[in-house]
Amino acid sequence: MATIYDSKDILSILPHRHPFILVDRIVECNDTDWIVGIKNVAANEPCFQGHFPGLPIFPGVLQLEAMAQTAGILLNKVLKCEGKVSYYLGVDKAKFRRMVVPGDQIRMEIKILRVRMGMSKVSGRALVDGELACEAEMMFGGGGK
Repeated sequence: MATIYDSKDILSILPHRHPFILVDRIVECNDTDWIVGIKNVAANEPCFQGHFPGLPIFPGVLQLEAMAQTAGILLNKVLKCEGKVSYYLGVDKAKFRRMVVPGDQIRMEIKILRVRMGMSKVSGRALVDGELACEAEMMFGGGGK
């Protein structure tokens, strides 16, 4: 899997910082409507201290956030708004299909459904070992700084 954007590139695009940067690298991107990001789920992630002691599960809301950050990288490129933020406005049709645990690698596949009047809608899938873990449609708006 070739790396298109590494962690340094991602930090230059997204405003998120540790411990809330949830994309490790981008492995596919056509800069028009498709991107694939990777998140390596480490055993020392801060969320595992309380979710859940003795049974660490990567929270679904963080899976959605990881997909949203991946989408933000694509929208930054598509909308040519370097240095601006696409704000997460909503999520529809979210479904969680399998648990994500330490040691898993999440492959986040994002496809733009539409961009219109400062609003964008994307569909996203998060897969672990080729198995669907999470899916959703997400809406984003604007590009304020």
